[in-house]
Amino acid sequence: MAKKEISTYSQQTFESIKHVDENGVEFWYARELQTALEYTQWRRFEDAVDRAKVACEASGIEVTDHFADVGKMVSLGSGSEREISDVKLSRYACYLIVMNGDPRKEVIALGQTYFAVKTRQQEIVENIEQLSEDEKRLAIRDEVTIRNKFLASAAKAAGVETPVDYAVFQNRGYQGLYNGLSMQDIHKRKGLKKSQQILDHMGATELAANLFRITQTDDKLRRENIKGKENANETHFAVGQKVRQTIKELGGVMPENLPTPEKSAKQLKRLKK
Repeated sequence: MAKKEISTYSQQTFESIKHVDENGVEFWYARELQTALEYTQWRRFEDAVDRAKVACEASGIEVTDHFADVGKMVSLGSGSEREISDVKLSRYACYLIVMNGDPRKEVIALGQTYFAVKTRQQEIVENIEQLSEDEKRLAIRDEVTIRNKFLASAAKAAGVETPVDYAVFQNRGYQGLYNGLSMQDIHKRKGLKKSQQILDHMGATELAANLFRITQTDDKLRRENIKGKENANETHFAVGQKVRQTIKELGGVMPENLPTPEKSAKQLKRLKK
């Protein structure tokens, strides 16, 4: 198979092969995941599945809860059919498979990001009532990091290629959300040192607003196939403005007026460890 550019991969690579059972639970078939991850031979992909099963068992988790052997009928050239083996995979099983893949392979790296997001989202949904403000901050901060990787890929596909280009692109998103304030302005308002990152010094509400900006910009760039770095910059700015408008309509506090937490996300992680 010819090597693809990273820009051709997106969340849809894995969303398009996702299934939902009668109980509303997501699952994937190994044969379809094999194709998405660009394994040309089933036996090689089976090796990755077997390694994932070992990792699952080593974690003290019941393997059969996440890897279910199933059969599938496939059509032959003669018009007849035959049954082939397949595996019904949970989200966690897919996560273990891609984590045991080669991260240097672009689609494997994206798969790791996608299933990490999916797994983390489910953890948050299941435990949201029990999370403290700091725990919410860390959960959202981690997802922002992952989602920014998707956004960087979409921006690159649009023509945002150099580090300078990407810095301008990111700045425009902040300006839209923060009523014209640049990253430098926000950094100054929060009283941060040069080496400190803005996102590490946001509360859960401010992080959530930025997460929405990031995910919606990523979706819009891909959905509308936007090309040209100037168009990408203006898209990011416009999405930031729209998120700000939504906050206003809901009667929320504007992000630049939200308090800066005393401890950074990095400090919280160190304390947690």
